[in-house]
Amino acid sequence: MIATHQRSPFDFILTAGDNIYPSGNGRDFVKKFERPFAALLHERVNVYATLGNHDIVGGRQDQCQYPLFNMSGRCYYTLQRGEGLAEFFMLDTTDFDRAQTGWLEQALRASAAKWKIAVFHHPLYSSGKRHGHDLKLRRTLEPLFQRYQVNVVFSGHDHIYERSKPQQGINYFVTGAGGKVRRGGVDLKSPTRAVSYDQDNHFMLIELDERQLRFQALSETGLIIDHGMIERTPIPAENRD
Repeated sequence: MIATHQRSPFDFILTAGDNIYPSGNGRDFVKKFERPFAALLHERVNVYATLGNHDIVGGRQDQCQYPLFNMSGRCYYTLQRGEGLAEFFMLDTTDFDRAQTGWLEQALRASAAKWKIAVFHHPLYSSGKRHGHDLKLRRTLEPLFQRYQVNVVFSGHDHIYERSKPQQGINYFVTGAGGKVRRGGVDLKSPTRAVSYDQDNHFMLIELDERQLRFQALSETGLIIDHGMIERTPIPAENRD
């Protein structure tokens, strides 16, 4: 990540949860976040976090209040960039209740961003053998994503990389191998799988403009394990609120 940032500086970093193993406790922030990310933090690269199931064992409030995770005390929030170019909906799927559902629908309805991108921990689509699809969450979120034209979704939880075949016109990614890798963790027979990788750590590099989102998934050794481009589909005028 540091080498990539030095070639082409990051604007910011997003996490898909499970930020601090094993329990998310604040006493581990220095050892497990500030030291590993020291070079990027020194370059003033902001990190915007979401919560994973490990984070909430003993650290929900520690993380939501932690200044370097930029959550400002809120376990779910939005992040806007580029004067209407993109809005990121940073969700807390460890406790996705009615209040958060209502908040999300209101936020999506109000958003005028050209790109609507959701980031959260538990994947709606995943070929990971350990966890796989979260069908209950899918029943709640997918209708909202369709109704309000969410373009792209990033999740974690399964310790693999995967790009799913587009589902209902939405592009889903699992990017969960920033820490422990689960080698052999992909169900290669999964019908939703487009590209997957389970042999090394990885991170994703995203660039976007008004028309296109370009992505790369890079392994720990710098191997490009997946790349591509997503075209933004303009919303017809008659479908706009």
